[in-house]
This record gives sequence, C-alpha cells and structure tokens, in this order.
Amino acid sequence: MTDTASERMAVSIVGAGYVGSSVAACLAEFGHDVVTVDIDEEVVAAINDGRSPIHEPGLPELVESHAGHNLRATTDYDAVLDTDLTFIAVQTPSREDGSIDLAVVRAATETLGETLARKDGRHTVVVKSTVTPGTTEDLVGPVLTGQSGKRVGADLGLAMNPEFQREGTAVADFLDPDKVVVGASDEAAVDMLRALYEPLIADAAFVETGIREAETIKYVNNSFLAAKVSLVNDVGNVCKALDVDAYEVLGAVGLDDRISERFMRSGLGWGGSCFPKDVDAFRAVAREHGYEPPLLDAAVAVNDGQPRRLVDLLESHLDLDGARVAVLGLAFKPGTDDVRNSRALDLLAELLARGADPVAYDPVAVENAREVFPDLTYADTAEAALRDADAAAVATDWPEFDDLDWSVMSTAIVADGRHIEIAEDELLAYEGLCW
Repeated sequence: MTDTASERMAVSIVGAGYVGSSVAACLAEFGHDVVTVDIDEEVVAAINDGRSPIHEPGLPELVESHAGHNLRATTDYDAVLDTDLTFIAVQTPSREDGSIDLAVVRAATETLGETLARKDGRHTVVVKSTVTPGTTEDLVGPVLTGQSGKRVGADLGLAMNPEFQREGTAVADFLDPDKVVVGASDEAAVDMLRALYEPLIADAAFVETGIREAETIKYVNNSFLAAKVSLVNDVGNVCKALDVDAYEVLGAVGLDDRISERFMRSGLGWGGSCFPKDVDAFRAVAREHGYEPPLLDAAVAVNDGQPRRLVDLLESHLDLDGARVAVLGLAFKPGTDDVRNSRALDLLAELLARGADPVAYDPVAVENAREVFPDLTYADTAEAALRDADAAAVATDWPEFDDLDWSVMSTAIVADGRHIEIAEDELLAYEGLCW
C-alpha cells in the first residue's frame, strides 16, 4: 500500500508504544512522512535502526521498510514543528480504583504546547490515547492553549480519534478497519483526518461525531466485547455443569446475525492492556457520576473467576500440593508477548496459592512474565514444560500447542482453558473449562 495517500502529510506521534509505533508505521506505509517522539532512547534507536520496538506481527517488516526514508524517531519534541498534525498516543494507566491516571497525557500535552508556542500558523493535535469523556476538551485543549497561546478552533485544531487495534493484529486492524471515528473542534480538523485516512475510508465507515462521543465510543466498544466474552464464558460454565458441549451450542447461536459468531469462544477469559483497563475506567467514571453499572460489574466478576475454575478442575483429579503443573502460555493472547492482565498469570498465582509447583512456557512472553514471577521455573519449550509433569493447564491458545506429545508427562491430566486441539484418548484425564 506504499504511496497510496492522496495527499502526503507530515505527521508527528507522541508515544511509540503499541499504538504509537503501529500507527506510525502504517501511516508511513500510506506515504506520509512520520516522526515518533518518545522518551525511551532504546525505543527511538530501535525504530531508527529499522527494528520494531514491540512484538507485533507485520510491524517489523513495515518499520524496516520505511525507517530512514519516511519514518524516524526522536526524543526531541522540536520534531513536531516540521509537521502539520500531532497524535498523542501515550499510556493512560489504571489507578487502584480503576480510574485512569492522566499524568502522562498532561505531561506530554504540556511539552507539546510549549513547543507549539514557537510554531507559526495552524497545527492540529489529535488524541489517540484512550481517555475518559471530557479529557480532550477539559484537559488537553486548555493545557495546549495555556502553553502555546493558540486558540482551539482558530490556529489550533483539536480532535479525538480512538484506536480499535488489537494486540497481535494491530497492523491488520489499522489497515483494514470497520470504522474510523473522529470527533473534532472544527471542520478543518475533520477534513485533515479525512485526508490522512483517505486510503482506508473507501471500505470503512468514517464516523464524524462529537469529541466526547468519540471518547465514549472506544469505552463502549471494549466494554461491549468484554461483556460478550464474559456472557459466553458464563454460558460455557453452565454448559459444563449440564454436560453440554458449549462450542456446539455457541456455534449455532452465533449464526444469528443479531449476535454473530465473533467472540464466541468460551474459556479462560479476557485480559491484556485494553479490556481490563477500559472496562474498569468506564465503571469508575460511571460511579463518579452516581451510577453503579451492575452488568459490567458482573462481566468482570465472571472473568476474574475463570482461572480459579480451571484450577478447581485440576484439583478434582489430583492433589495440587507439591504437584508439578505445566502451564502452557503466558501472554494474554497468541500473537503478542504482552502479559498485562493475562489470565495465565492469575492461573499461576492460584496454583502457587494451592501449593503446586508450576513450570511455565510461552514462545515469546517468558521474559515479560519473569518480571512478575521472577522465582518461577520456566521451560525453553512446551515439551520441556510437560516432561515429567503431573498435570498441565493450557492458558494461551498458541498454534504450536495443537500438536504436542503428552506422553512425556508423568501423569497425563490436562485442564484446557482455550479449547485447543487435543487427542483426549491419549490422556488419563481431560477437562475443558467450559466444555
């Protein structure tokens, strides 16, 4: 898709994490000139060397292709002065009460505003970070105006453009979206984003809405999907109790076009950097405004209970105290090395609490998991994790787990949280979490 942009733009992106780096590489693929600004010198060096700073399918190829040409990185905010549009794509971590911490957004906005004070002419700032409704207009806009002296709607365009990229498919999701959502201060900002995304919107809906609505759409999108997964898991738990195959049931239910077959795989639950944080933030902001969201609370409760249920199934077949249990998968989903809010880590914590001796394996996420469980035993291969194990628990559905030699286990007892391909007749006992 190189050089498909109808109008070549100079774009700066503050933040080069999962969102910032993938958006930067994809916009470079469209032919735009893109510079990322990040405080992490290692990340900056990686991009400039043509290396992806994160594990994300498709991203290494794009970074390698465009670095040194129309994609670069820097720690210097002055880079924004040579661009027309700046995305803010920094982290918005959760506080203990579930609300989001906007300190990084504020700091980035302050520095951006100070820099823009030295720029003549109009500049457009687009919030890409996931922020609660009101943040763009009540925090980002005033801070930019105060630091730069520019007026929103006049010489400063202000917009919210939420991302809908999943880890593990971030590049594909950006290049083939269902929708592009834009909420902006004025039509000039909308027109700029419409031109920026011109290669996409021929096949995707371009949704022009209010800024607060754009912020809210992101939260509702993720909350709806998380609630759907939790409902599917709750149904799966009931089916398990009834000795009914939940996958056959849900496969048929998904044929109803009002429901669809997407997100109908019951199992260990959802995790990662988006669903847990966004659902918690949406619940927190609801409470701040006097509303208790019972359905979202229930979705979280069901999700939190799935790892315990899987351990219960293991414990129904053996005494876990001192048992060697192979845990297959540490990333919250296949295709990424991200272990943030991974159900696999909750599973490990539950096994340890019950006296088990887990040994864990993941093709790419071991080092990230080691930061959370530094004293845990990790294996170099799935087979090594299984060797002489008393039981195994499947926590991430990596494709390589579909063809394992379970005979190397001491006792072939498997609790499957992800419905992988397993020849059950080769095992002493097999328990599917929801089937």
